[in-house]
Amino acid sequence: MHNGLVSVTIVTFNSGRFIKRCLESVLAQRYPLKEVIVVDNVSTDGTLDILDQFADRVRIVTNEENIGFAAAQNQAIHMSSGEWILTLNPDVLLMPNFIQSMVDAGNREPQIGTVCGKLLAMMASFDLPEKPLVDSTGIYFNPMLRHLDRGSRDVDNGHYLNFEYVFGATAAAALYRREMIEDISIHGEFFDNDFFVYREDADVAWRAQLYGWKTLYTPHARGYHVRSVLPGNRRALPSAINMHSVKNRFLMRVKNMTPDLYLKNFFQITFRDLVVVGACLLQEHSSLKAFWILAKKWKSVVAKRKIIMANRKVSDEYLASWFQFQPVSQPAPKTVRVPARAKAVRS
Repeated sequence: MHNGLVSVTIVTFNSGRFIKRCLESVLAQRYPLKEVIVVDNVSTDGTLDILDQFADRVRIVTNEENIGFAAAQNQAIHMSSGEWILTLNPDVLLMPNFIQSMVDAGNREPQIGTVCGKLLAMMASFDLPEKPLVDSTGIYFNPMLRHLDRGSRDVDNGHYLNFEYVFGATAAAALYRREMIEDISIHGEFFDNDFFVYREDADVAWRAQLYGWKTLYTPHARGYHVRSVLPGNRRALPSAINMHSVKNRFLMRVKNMTPDLYLKNFFQITFRDLVVVGACLLQEHSSLKAFWILAKKWKSVVAKRKIIMANRKVSDEYLASWFQFQPVSQPAPKTVRVPARAKAVRS
């Protein structure tokens, strides 16, 4: 591990529309200590031709099959050597001080395992909406176990200006401390490979909370994100994405749910479960496969749960406080304690 080094890990899959601009924004970062690793999951749209243009500045790995976002991110993380890992989606653009601001925030406190910044919405054409819209300032869970982006689609009128502790970060642009990655990984997996795609960042956030790590939101790190998965557009998404969404809702529950949290929110959780299962039975038949996969993996999922619960460090009251219908955050101290090594990086 190299102190101060930030490893930027990007997974591409037919990302030709976005990846050039994304990599240009990463390479233009004012933070000097960084490495960039891109793992491609068998793109067929010209992504590899674009990546070739960056071969002298970026480490590129091409997989022979699409192993999914979670496994490919783990692959990149295992190859990396930074103290911090910045997971990045190809459809994200970073402002020049993004990485520096994220690292400064992470260095405030040793228990900060994850940092997120202020992502604003951007259209697929890279144009900005008429009014600036928030994409994410962290993720939160409601009592129905839905995870949502804090501030999503709000008009950005000058709010979210303070440092705050939040539940977790969207992996579209999340900075993870390597020490935390190593602490909460199970069988060498930070993101759970069983998830394949979608919700893997929420699963990591929940597990990190159980292990006693904190997530800090910094208003000084800004970027733009083209988001294709929103709570209202399920019918427009590929059936495979929707199937993984259903599967991962229950995978995440089996692994991370504590008895107290389940009892406190029993009616809300059960109502949402009935809606999900009913929709699969009546409309979204392709998502019924999720329950077959869940049954097939049951033993290994329960084994992961045992590991997680054995390492749990937080109280029932603390955990339950995060699961609310309105986004929950906690004020962060205003004083900044920057370690000596971080000062050296900037000097």
